[in-house]
Amino acid sequence: MQFTELVENLKRGQSGVVDFKIEKNPVILSAASLDKANENEISFLDKNSPLNLKNLLKTSQASALLLPANDAFIIEIVNQLSFDWILLKEPKIAFAETLDFLYPSEREREGIHKSAVIGENVKIGPGVSIGANVYIGDDTEIGAETIIHAGVVVYKKVKIGAKNLIHANSVIHSGSSLGDECVINSNAVIGGEGFGFVPTSNGWKKMPQVGIVILKSKVEVGSGSTIDRPSVGETIIGEDTKIDNLVQIGHGVTTGRGCAMAAQVGIAGGAEIGDGVILAGQVGVSNKVRVGDRVIASSKTGIVSNIEAGKVISGFPAIPNKLWLRCSANFKKLPEIAKAIRQLDRKNAR
Repeated sequence: MQFTELVENLKRGQSGVVDFKIEKNPVILSAASLDKANENEISFLDKNSPLNLKNLLKTSQASALLLPANDAFIIEIVNQLSFDWILLKEPKIAFAETLDFLYPSEREREGIHKSAVIGENVKIGPGVSIGANVYIGDDTEIGAETIIHAGVVVYKKVKIGAKNLIHANSVIHSGSSLGDECVINSNAVIGGEGFGFVPTSNGWKKMPQVGIVILKSKVEVGSGSTIDRPSVGETIIGEDTKIDNLVQIGHGVTTGRGCAMAAQVGIAGGAEIGDGVILAGQVGVSNKVRVGDRVIASSKTGIVSNIEAGKVISGFPAIPNKLWLRCSANFKKLPEIAKAIRQLDRKNAR
């Protein structure tokens, strides 16, 4: 791809082209990080990049760069740079768009592999690809242009919308519903049994889990993640929610639109997650807790009670992030503080 072509493509995107320099008009063949980029490669910086990385601009071997238009350091030196560049409002979005241009997704061959097992009364839309050793249960619907990779198991009465991508060895249980343009990564389990047991004098009584899981459109589920069905009713994942690897979402959970959950998040049954909530790695949410819209929880936060909308929280149990930062700054001083208190106690006892 010629650099001029990339500029025109980015103008039509969402990254906000502000200015650019086309002098050498290099051919862009691939992308790389700034410290490793070479000739015919493109890289990027954003406004949050550290100064030591920005200083690499002067020695970078890249043929072109995507740079932030709202960074004073960049504006000061940009005209001294020897390579072609584009200034953008959102260079990280531009880099994502550039990767789409340079590395277009390869679609599977349309059709059904001869080793796939297709049940009765299955409705398959146009342009669907079904890979080797896939099992599709009875009365399932698969929307147009969906790709199902090898080894996937889809139980009966599942509804899968259009343009979904379901990776190898994932499992979708009976009654589950996927909207359009979802991505289910390898070994994810959608609609497995919720953890429902009732204690009795004779041991645990299993609570039947007859509910379903609903994924709205554009949901992405990472490898090894699980979304459980409830005993009755629905577990619902809101549109455009992104779920990382090894995330556990319990029975009857509901999430709003546009949430993001990093690896090893665990959400207990019945919790309600609002729109645009961000849960960093290893965050835990207790059962039936309500988390308001746009809440951000930092890594390892334990959410044990309701959280108001717009809060940034940390710690266990969760407290406001700024308070947690002050507390954590004093943790290492606790031995000295305890010693001082003991000395005061002894002094007052005299």
